[in-house]
Amino acid sequence: MMHPGCDKRRTRQGLLVAAVVVSFVRPAAAQLHASAAGRRPDFQGVWNSATATPLERPAQLKDKQFFTPEEAADWERRATARRQDPKPEVAAKNFASYNALFYETGTKLLKTLRTSIITDPPDGKIPALTPAAQAEKSRRLELLRHPRAATDLGLQDQCIVFPTAVAPMIPYIYNSNYQIIQSAHEVMINVEMVHDTRIIRLDRQSHLAPNVRLWLGDSVGRWEGGTLVVDTTNFNDGGGFFGDAGGMFGSDRNLHVVERFSLLDANTILYQFEVDDPSAFVRPWKGELTMTRSAGPIFEYACHEGNYALPNLLNGSRVLERAESVTKKR
Repeated sequence: MMHPGCDKRRTRQGLLVAAVVVSFVRPAAAQLHASAAGRRPDFQGVWNSATATPLERPAQLKDKQFFTPEEAADWERRATARRQDPKPEVAAKNFASYNALFYETGTKLLKTLRTSIITDPPDGKIPALTPAAQAEKSRRLELLRHPRAATDLGLQDQCIVFPTAVAPMIPYIYNSNYQIIQSAHEVMINVEMVHDTRIIRLDRQSHLAPNVRLWLGDSVGRWEGGTLVVDTTNFNDGGGFFGDAGGMFGSDRNLHVVERFSLLDANTILYQFEVDDPSAFVRPWKGELTMTRSAGPIFEYACHEGNYALPNLLNGSRVLERAESVTKKR
């Protein structure tokens, strides 16, 4: 699949050795990958986070936290029907996106049957942005409407980073695959979208110095029993866009994310996260989702090579500016 600025050339490539260690919520599952005494659970492979479960709880579900099995079956039937719709999605006035065939939103709910990925606040909604963050978001949206330079566009349009790679790893509309491989000292997650590789250090307890800032943050892992807990800080300011329900994803330098990886069964990861960013959100928030094992492999996402949108958007802005200049002179 593609995002509007990138021609995804799926070129098979050798993957960087990576690792993840997971917990087991059932004693029987703990034996799946940890037969040797004292050995940490080994959880390697390709995993997919696409789901029919919405990020936020739909208004019609109100305070309902879980689907019944009958409600889940009906929801999944409707999700499957939407994937067959040949009409393109109309995202805004005079603009249409891909049709449903090109999306990977998923047709199955989370295995937990939650009605939203967001679990806290209890209403299943991401908290509001702070006034300062909302003002910055508005400023960035205006730049996106009339970009004068490449840096006025979003980080994904610049092929710098995409939300699926940044903690928390919230599903997107396509390319929601991850390859996870384990070593003794690191966990590395190869992310399909924009082809990022996230490194989680298991061999140190403290974060990098505060002056060191990374697009994916600095991730440090630790064990709580059989559970891998990942603490991530040291983010860059994310170009002024934040992970709110308005579809603007990213971070600022105060973002702090704690993730927990566990294994529901041999083919399902339970991924839980906590987000705290006092300069972006009025309160912390939490969420969880399940990822399913995929046959793979992951292919290269050649973003820069096919990024026709960035120069075209800038060219379009120059045309509008010339037209406005002519109008003003009349």
